[in-house]
Amino acid sequence: MATLSELLAEHTDLPGVAVDHLQRVVGDWQLLADLSFADLLLWVGAGPVPSGADIVCVAQCRPTTAPTVHQEDMVGTVARQADHPQVFDALVSGKIAQADHMIAASNTSNPVHAVREAIPVRCGDDVIAVLSRDTDVQRSQVRSTLEIAYVACADDLCHMIADGTFPTTEDRAATHSSPRAGDGFIRLDTDGIVEYASPNAQSAYHRMGLQSDLAGQDLAVATRSLVTDPFDAQEVVGDIQAALAGRTGRRMEVDARGATVLLRTLVLRPQGELAGAAVLVRDVTEVKRRDRALLSKDATIREIHHRVKNNLQTVAALLRLQARRTENEEAQVALTESVRRVTSIASVHEILSMSVDEEVDLDEVVDRLLPIMADVATVHTARIKVRRAGSLGVFSAERATPLVMVLTELVQNAIEHAFDPGESGTVTIRSERSARWLDVIISDNGRGLPQGFSLESSDRLGLQIVRTLITAELGGSIGLHPGADGGTDAVLRVPSGRRSGR
Repeated sequence: MATLSELLAEHTDLPGVAVDHLQRVVGDWQLLADLSFADLLLWVGAGPVPSGADIVCVAQCRPTTAPTVHQEDMVGTVARQADHPQVFDALVSGKIAQADHMIAASNTSNPVHAVREAIPVRCGDDVIAVLSRDTDVQRSQVRSTLEIAYVACADDLCHMIADGTFPTTEDRAATHSSPRAGDGFIRLDTDGIVEYASPNAQSAYHRMGLQSDLAGQDLAVATRSLVTDPFDAQEVVGDIQAALAGRTGRRMEVDARGATVLLRTLVLRPQGELAGAAVLVRDVTEVKRRDRALLSKDATIREIHHRVKNNLQTVAALLRLQARRTENEEAQVALTESVRRVTSIASVHEILSMSVDEEVDLDEVVDRLLPIMADVATVHTARIKVRRAGSLGVFSAERATPLVMVLTELVQNAIEHAFDPGESGTVTIRSERSARWLDVIISDNGRGLPQGFSLESSDRLGLQIVRTLITAELGGSIGLHPGADGGTDAVLRVPSGRRSGR
C-alpha cells in the first residue's frame, strides 16, 4: 500500500512545507476522528481544480469511538466534482462546506446514510487539501453528554484546520504516545474551569488521589495539588495556563502518589477566538513498567551509535596525525580527504546517538560540517566561504549517511578545483524540497568547468564516490553544469521518500 508521501508525490507537486503540514494533520487526526465519531478522508487536487479536474483520496482514518461509515479502503480513490461536490467547494472557496442532503456511503452490502462536511486544510495562505468528515446520520441523531462535549471540541479543531492554526509543529511532537480521546477528555472554559470531564478522565484523577469530582474545579489548581514533584506540578500549571492563553499545548508525563499519567493540552481557538482548552488524560501506570525495558533498549542503541562515533573520530585523528607526519604531498592530500569522509560519517552517528527514531536532520549535520569544510578551504586558498540556503529536511539513517557524504564531496570538489590559489570565493548549498524530490544545487563562483569535462569519464575519486552513492544508494541523479553567472553548478536530485524495495 502506498504511503501518504508516495501518493502526494504521484498526484501533486506540493512544496515541502505543504507536505510536512499534511503529515502533521494525518499524524493527529485519529483524535479528530474519535471526537467527531466520524470517518475522515484526506483529498487533494490532481490538477487545476477550478477547471473540474479530479480529486484523489490520499489518506483515511476510521473512528475508534463509533462504527465506520466506509467499510472498504478509500485511499487511492479518484473522484470527479459530481461525486463529491462539497470537497470541490471547500477546495475552491477555502471555506467549510456541508452537505444539505444525505449521501450514501460506499458500504454496498449494508448502505449507510451519512452527512459529509468538507474542511479545507490551509497551510499559510493556501488551501492544499480538504478533510471530509462522514458521519452516520442515524448515529448522530441522539447524543449523550460525553458525545456533545466530544463533537463540540472536534468542531473547534476543524475550524482551526480551516484557519491553518492546527496542527502546528509543536502539536506533531506532542502526538508521540499521546493520550486518545477515549483515554480521558476534559473541556476547560476560558478561565480554566472544568466544563466537562469524561468518566475515564475522572478515574485517572481519582487514581492520582483526587477525592472529589473534576467538574467546576480549576484544573491547574487541582492538578498542582496532586503531582508529587513540585517542579513538575508548576510545569503542568504553566502548560495549562499557556493553552488557555492561546499558546501551543504539549504532552507531559507526571507522577502522582504512585500513579503515572500522561497529560496533553490543546488550544481551542476556532476562527481566531479563544474558546478555552481541551486536556487529554491517560493513566499509564502499568504501561510505564513495560516501557522501561524498551527505554533500556533505546538507550543501548544510542550508546552503540555514540561508540561508533567515538571510534570513527579516533580513526580520523590517527589519519590526521599521519597526514601531518607524511612529507609526500600526494599522500597528505589523500589522508586529509579520508579524514573528511570519516568525519562526515561520524557526524551522522553523533546525531543518531541523540535520537530515538533513527532519523537524521540533515540541516543539523551539514551545519556542523560547514566549519570543517571552511577550515580545509584555507589550506587551498585564501578565503572560501561555504554557506547553506534552504532546508534539506529529515531523512532515515540509512539514506542520510550517503547523502551527507555526497554533499561534502561536492563541496570539497568545488573548493579544490573551482578557485585558483590565493583566490577568494563562495560555495553555496541551495536546497528545495517537494512531495517527490529533494533538489540540491552546490554552486560556486569560480573559474568554471575545464574544456571538454565529462562527469561520466572523470577519474577523480571524489566524483566517482558521488556517482556510486547517488545511483546505488539514493536512486537519484547528478549533473555538473556551467553556472548562470559563471562558476559551476552541481545539480543533485534524490527522491524525498524511501526507495522502493529497500
